[in-house]
Amino acid sequence: MLNYRYGSNNVIYVRDALIEEVFHDRNAGYVTISYGEIGNFNIVHIRVVQLLVGQTTIIQNRSGQSLLLRDLRKGMTVDAVFSNLMTASEPPQARAFEIIVWNEETHSNTVVDRVITVNTENHFFITGKANLPEKQIRFNVNPQTVLLDQRGNRICLCRIRAGQMVKVTHADFMTFSIPPQTTAYRVQIV
Repeated sequence: MLNYRYGSNNVIYVRDALIEEVFHDRNAGYVTISYGEIGNFNIVHIRVVQLLVGQTTIIQNRSGQSLLLRDLRKGMTVDAVFSNLMTASEPPQARAFEIIVWNEETHSNTVVDRVITVNTENHFFITGKANLPEKQIRFNVNPQTVLLDQRGNRICLCRIRAGQMVKVTHADFMTFSIPPQTTAYRVQIV
């Protein structure tokens, strides 16, 4: 359990977030996390926040052993406590108070499937069988997602079209929604 001593109105507590990116320079840096937030009609919205990590940020594994910022890796599952005061940048930035690592192994999966819809405004695409939601996956795209054409050149989400086959490397977790949602790390048109 997290040991934070901050007024509950001043912090956001997130469980089962996924580390998307880590940057460190000596004892400071940032950790970009994504996590699901349930909205209206039980729709899960994927939120991305860049946590500013300083010398006062507590970083531990689930056994309570102290870790360093450089021990954190993309793909780890963490709980996080951070300030509710955030920048208006994309992604928003907030001061991290505590990060607890639940799994110290990084996982990702790869799927090859047909794109059935692309939503560039909300940064996601769906693959699978058009009339079978239980056979679909929604892939959320963030600024760290690598999007590639058939030759390996970087592209934007707008270049991915319904009907194309894509190879998607994605996070190990998926929401329990229909269709399930996850974060895409790398997408290549095949």
